[in-house]
Amino acid sequence: MTDNIVEIDNLSFGYKGRLLHKGINMSFPRGKIVAIMGGSGSGKTTILRLIGGQLKPVKGEVRVGDKVVHEQGRNDLQKLRRKMGMLFQMGALFTDLSVYENVAFPMREHTSLPETMIRDLVMMKLNAVGLRGARDLMATELSGGMARRVALARAVALDPEIIMYDEPFAGLDPISMGVICNLIRNLNDALGATSLVVTHDVKEAFSFVDYVYFVADGVVAAEGTPAELRESTLPFVHQFVHGEVDGPVPFHYAAPDYRRDMLRGRDV
Repeated sequence: MTDNIVEIDNLSFGYKGRLLHKGINMSFPRGKIVAIMGGSGSGKTTILRLIGGQLKPVKGEVRVGDKVVHEQGRNDLQKLRRKMGMLFQMGALFTDLSVYENVAFPMREHTSLPETMIRDLVMMKLNAVGLRGARDLMATELSGGMARRVALARAVALDPEIIMYDEPFAGLDPISMGVICNLIRNLNDALGATSLVVTHDVKEAFSFVDYVYFVADGVVAAEGTPAELRESTLPFVHQFVHGEVDGPVPFHYAAPDYRRDMLRGRDV
């Protein structure tokens, strides 16, 4: 049996004839935390959608366990998704529900557990993220960091084997970032899960992930442990990790010669 719970094999995907991914290969081992990094628009979140079966590849395949995701029918895909938890960008809590009701929602939707057991499980999940005392607050009453922690409790409500995080640090202050980093690591280890973290926050991600894939120009431009990538001499990786302005990723979008562009339509 493979040690990889998710495998992406020669994956190509695009919109309206434009390829976003061109033969990507990735493996996500059981029990590990793997980051998918790259610039804005490089297709990081799209990879999560392909794993979840919301999108179908143009070529290649995504396997979860021994199942090829895009070959699954509606019912089998729903069963496969039961193995997955998702922390959406900015949390995506139900604003008209309380903290308690947000975390209870997937349990009520996907199980036939009695309310007494649901209550115990909700309290356990909220306690794990330090928010048991906030159970009666409405989602609109939470700070950004608290909302993200509630969303994390909801993402692990069904004890998933795979937890996917889409930009979990966006909009958070440094303290909240540290809290979320620790929670992702601790919950992953406690559940024996595999975590996939899409992010562009190098400092935070490198502090707790086990492995990193860098995506650029439709391919995996680099991969390795955080320590290996900090020492990388590849221009793109070095520029990204160290936040440098000059490098393979240009400041200016491709354009004609500046002087010629400014003088166009004028008598020179």
